[in-house]
Amino acid sequence: MQKSIKILMVDDNESLVSKVKEYFQGHAVIRLEYVANDGITAMNIIKECQQDFDLILMDVLLPEKDGIEILSEMQKLGIEKKVIIVSGYKKEYTVKMASKYNVDYYMLKPFSLESLEKRIMEVVTGEIPESEKDDIETQNVQMAISKLLHSLGVPSHIKGYQYIRESIYMMYTSKEMLGGITKEIYPEIAIRFDTTASRVERAIRHAIEVSWSRGDYELMEEIFGHSVDYDRAKPTNSEFIATLADRLKLDQSLVLS
Repeated sequence: MQKSIKILMVDDNESLVSKVKEYFQGHAVIRLEYVANDGITAMNIIKECQQDFDLILMDVLLPEKDGIEILSEMQKLGIEKKVIIVSGYKKEYTVKMASKYNVDYYMLKPFSLESLEKRIMEVVTGEIPESEKDDIETQNVQMAISKLLHSLGVPSHIKGYQYIRESIYMMYTSKEMLGGITKEIYPEIAIRFDTTASRVERAIRHAIEVSWSRGDYELMEEIFGHSVDYDRAKPTNSEFIATLADRLKLDQSLVLS
C-alpha cells in the first residue's frame, strides 16, 4: 500500500484552500494536514511540525512573510522539504529566486485540481502519472513522424502531409491497420478531416510525388531501397506509409533501449 502524502498548504486565499481541502477529502494517498494563511504561521508550523508533512504547497505573495522569505529561512535552518509554488505571480526575478532555493515545481494560478494532484504525486514519488506518460509518448511519436516527413521533403502545408502523418500514427499504434489502408485508414482519415476516402488517397499520392522530387535522396535510398526501386517507381501509398511506420518503430525502440 502506498504511503500517504501529507501536505502543508500556505495560501491566504481561503476559497482556494477550501476547494483543495474538499478535493483531497478522502483521497487514497494525499492528505491536507496543515494550513497557514500567512507567512509567520507557516514558518512556525514548518519549524515545529516538519516531521509531520512531506510537501509544502505555497503561494509566493503572503501576508507577514512572503514565500521567498520562507524558503530562505528554511535554507538557513537546514530544513529540506519538497516545495510546489502555486501563484498567479510570474515575474522573472521571482521565478529565478524560487529556483535558487530548489523549488520542485512552479505552478501558475489558475490551475485545475486534477493537475495539482498529478504534480503532487510526481514531485513526491518521482513518478509521472500513467496518463501523462501516454501523453508524452504520443507527443514524441508525433514529433518523430513530422521530422521524418520533413526530411523526406513532404511539404507541411499540403493536405496529404496531414493525412500521411495521421496514417503513419494509426499504423504505428495499431497492428490491425497493417495492410488495411484502403478499408481501414482512408475511411477513418476521411471522417477525421471531413472529406472522402478517394480524396484522401489522391492527396497522399500527390504528397508522395512531391516528396519523391524534392526529398533527401540518401534517406529515401536508406528507407525505401530494399522494397522499392528508386529509379523505376515511387512507392505506393501503402508501401510509403507502412515502411515509414516500421522505420518509426525501429527508431523508437532504439531510443528506448
